Amino acid sequence: MKQSIITAFLGSTRDRFSDYQQPTELEQRLQLAAQVPGVSGVEVVYPYETGEAEATLALMKKYNLEFAAINANIKKEINWVPGAISRPQEELRKGALEIIRGAKDFAKKVGAPLVTVCPLSDGFDNLFQVDYPKAWRNMVDAIAEAADYLPEIPLFIEYKINETRVNCHLDSCAKSIVLLKDVQNSSTGITIDFGHSLLAKENPAQVLALCEESNIDYYLHTNDNDWNFDWDLIGASRNFLHTVEFFFYAKEYGYNKFFTADASPRIFDMMGFFTQHAKMNQAIWNLVEGLDRAKYRKLMAEERHMDLMELVRTEIYRL
Repeated sequence: MKQSIITAFLGSTRDRFSDYQQPTELEQRLQLAAQVPGVSGVEVVYPYETGEAEATLALMKKYNLEFAAINANIKKEINWVPGAISRPQEELRKGALEIIRGAKDFAKKVGAPLVTVCPLSDGFDNLFQVDYPKAWRNMVDAIAEAADYLPEIPLFIEYKINETRVNCHLDSCAKSIVLLKDVQNSSTGITIDFGHSLLAKENPAQVLALCEESNIDYYLHTNDNDWNFDWDLIGASRNFLHTVEFFFYAKEYGYNKFFTADASPRIFDMMGFFTQHAKMNQAIWNLVEGLDRAKYRKLMAEERHMDLMELVRTEIYRL
């Protein structure tokens, strides 16, 4: 199991009410990540953290870390607060595309395996606010153009039901698959954030199966929440069995990318938070590796529900 951390969470964060943690520079963030047991990679945000490719690569080598992904941020600038790749203004869409292309350029220079982008500002707050078919077509065209650029660096799209918009255009895995089927580029995939799946009232393990059955690649973010807000808690701290099932299917499908912590310590001790997150993930991964998965799959295929509950109780909950 390869684990990584989104480096932005190794510094200061903020919400509408408060600031959390102390500001850090990229080198400090990499130094912190390297000290978390079980973590060997990072997802770095482009262009706000990355700097020059050569200098960033030197820091990565210094701290013996790998790139899990480059995160193209197309929601931070004021022009993109109301949306980026879905907007009717061509210059706004082009600006966002430049960020994604720049992230791909950077990824190629430093040897990162993929670029991920989360178009959170693309959506709507009011009814009768946007032209739905036009916004969808703009997104399809933008992702298609971004995917065509440096296709050797795959582009992964991260969905979320809401925030920063009341309704995000890409609010579910199924809708993201529809978009990528329209894009028709094999050098694409979906970033499945465990917590975003919960918010969309999805079953995260079923989402993995849906991607597999749809021949869609995926990259995984780990965290947890209460199904009501994207709290980015320590993995399995609220939804243990969902996490076990999520890892069960990841193991079944031979997932070999990083499991990246998209989790926020906020008021908690930062090193303790990420250490416990990584330890929890590894412990559950070890548990899953010890299960007779063929037996579970056979019982599921036969719909032997109570036999499965017996296994869940004795082998997973160990009661």
